[in-house]
Amino acid sequence: MSLELRKHFEKITPVTDAEFDYILSHFVVKKFKKHQFLIQAGSAVPSDFFVVKGLLRAYYINEDGKEHILQFAMEDWWISDYQAYFNKTEATLNVDCLEEVEVLCLSIQNRDKLCAELHKIEHFFRRKSNAGYIALQRRILCLLNNNAKERFEQFLTQYPSLLQRLPKTLIASYLGVSRETLSRLSA
Repeated sequence: MSLELRKHFEKITPVTDAEFDYILSHFVVKKFKKHQFLIQAGSAVPSDFFVVKGLLRAYYINEDGKEHILQFAMEDWWISDYQAYFNKTEATLNVDCLEEVEVLCLSIQNRDKLCAELHKIEHFFRRKSNAGYIALQRRILCLLNNNAKERFEQFLTQYPSLLQRLPKTLIASYLGVSRETLSRLSA
């Protein structure tokens, strides 16, 4: 598990063995079963989760009971309810497991500590946050400007491996289309 995290950090910044051992000591390993929640709306958000193995989704359920998927996360990705994580408020999102999952959990206290002590870790998280902002902006613009076919094609281009791992109902929800529309698009 630690090898995956080290490779992930070193895509942005090199770390020595001693630095990485220290970084890793701030993470907690957890395993979850399919359908188990890491975060439930209304609860505290204890961690940011680095996915070592498995597939998760972050979603919101509106007042009408309609589910809106904001994000999927697979190996080598991070997931949380960031509003609640950073602001120390109750979650508005749910994060649950679509497969058996292994994650490395980082509390906000440990993240802040690592960033204060190691400039390269602060740099790493700044770069990851920037990439997340860019991805979110692209997603919003795609939802605002593209028709269903274009959104589906962009999904296929960006996340080809997810097509095989996700039920079509979840892909449809992520794209903001009906299951029937997705079936027509993927035929």
